[in-house]
Amino acid sequence: MRLLTAAGQRELDRLAAAEAALPTRVLMESAGGAVARAVLELQPRKVVAFCGPGNNGGDGSVAARLLRETIPEVYVWFTRSPDGLKGDAALAAKAWQAAGGEDAKKTLRGGPGVVLIDAVFGSGLSRPPEGAEAEAIRAMNSARERGAKIVAVDVPSGIDADTGHVYPVHVARADLTVTLHAPKRGLYLHPGADCAGRIAVAPIGIPRALEEKLSGPVCELIDEEWARAQIPARPRNAHKNDFGHVLVIAGSAGKTGAAALVCEAALRAGAGLVTLAARPEVGAALHGVPEAMFAALPGSGPLAAADLPPLREALKGKSALAIGPGIHRGPETGPLIGELVAGAEVTVLDADALNALAEHRDRIAEWFRKAPTRPLLTPHPGEFARLTGEETERALSDRVESAVRAAQRFGGCVALKGAHTVIADPEGSSAICAAGNPGMATAGTGDVLTGIAAALLARRSGIGGTSERGRLAVFVHAMAGDLAAAEIGETPLVASDIVRIGLPRLFRRWGR
Repeated sequence: MRLLTAAGQRELDRLAAAEAALPTRVLMESAGGAVARAVLELQPRKVVAFCGPGNNGGDGSVAARLLRETIPEVYVWFTRSPDGLKGDAALAAKAWQAAGGEDAKKTLRGGPGVVLIDAVFGSGLSRPPEGAEAEAIRAMNSARERGAKIVAVDVPSGIDADTGHVYPVHVARADLTVTLHAPKRGLYLHPGADCAGRIAVAPIGIPRALEEKLSGPVCELIDEEWARAQIPARPRNAHKNDFGHVLVIAGSAGKTGAAALVCEAALRAGAGLVTLAARPEVGAALHGVPEAMFAALPGSGPLAAADLPPLREALKGKSALAIGPGIHRGPETGPLIGELVAGAEVTVLDADALNALAEHRDRIAEWFRKAPTRPLLTPHPGEFARLTGEETERALSDRVESAVRAAQRFGGCVALKGAHTVIADPEGSSAICAAGNPGMATAGTGDVLTGIAAALLARRSGIGGTSERGRLAVFVHAMAGDLAAAEIGETPLVASDIVRIGLPRLFRRWGR
């Protein structure tokens, strides 16, 4: 499903009027009807619509007018005098008044059974709310604290629809957001995602075909329906070689668990064969993963140029390389990784592989150009900052644009991990994963993603290239985390639970 920016939504509205004879006033009636239906499902005894001066306020006026036919008490709290409104918002307010609608008293208390419609600001907000609009937001939040429910129109007021940034003092905290035609990016990017509540997408009559005329790269929401379709059921005559052979380079003294997590995750995610290449002392980590094979790297200390010949030998016949979690790095590790990426069919890089590359960031694009298939990088925000040289705050200020910028700079696909991971490719396309939970903020979960990604990249057949498989890996990882948390709770969740509880439940759920 496509995610829209504020500018994209405005352009879509223009196209709807110009090419589909759907002026804003018609769309406003459809939007108000969708909001009214969502409110009715909450079975309210009283409804108050908080309507701002723009078209979002007009949507609220329409919803209130339609709800008057069913709900005994429906009121509108206008932040500006209806006489001072303009355009379609003024027409919607006039229709409300013509239907006998009443203005809300500014002493609203809220409580159970009261539903508030947040139609103060829509997707176009670009400044902190102030004045009457800020007062309206305060009143809604105060009423919610006393038991009222808030239904936001398109985007909760106070959220940047593109980045998910919020104006903390004046942000409406919705229980339900009815987003119009298509969801907005900011609903899935934190901290805005925390204020959106449940998200319902409401069609308002705009033809989907018009989205193809929008300028700029596409950002999509990765959902379960798409992900499930990308992993077909195994044929009855399947052979382990059909599902690829992953070479894992991970682990070091004191960090052997990282190697075990990557290997077991790759196997649980469907890899046919997995081999771990590491220093001899890491081999003991596989005692709990007997299905994985081990190739001992002679010597000791950080990975260096001397390890290139045995690693090239180990890469023979492997369909994917996973490198980084728990490795011991030194001054020669970055160039070694560059050589390995050039010789691997496809590579996923994480953790200290990224930190090693960060020491040679000006050469990363050169190394990646030699790779037969573009690599996948899976940094968390700290690793991303070291890799790119950007301030962490800048990277997090717009996670979609940051991931796209890095993907284009390096020529690989970048999964910027965190609450609702963002993944981008060098063409500028991106996607956001809505799955995942706070219990996954624990040691080793990134190693699990590395193993899952390697397994999906290693498959000899199936969906497209690194971008599509990277998106699938991100979703499988997050959904497995959700299923594991549903079983044992978020606080006690550890990375191996995602592997041993979440992944089996996910693939059983999908019949895979």
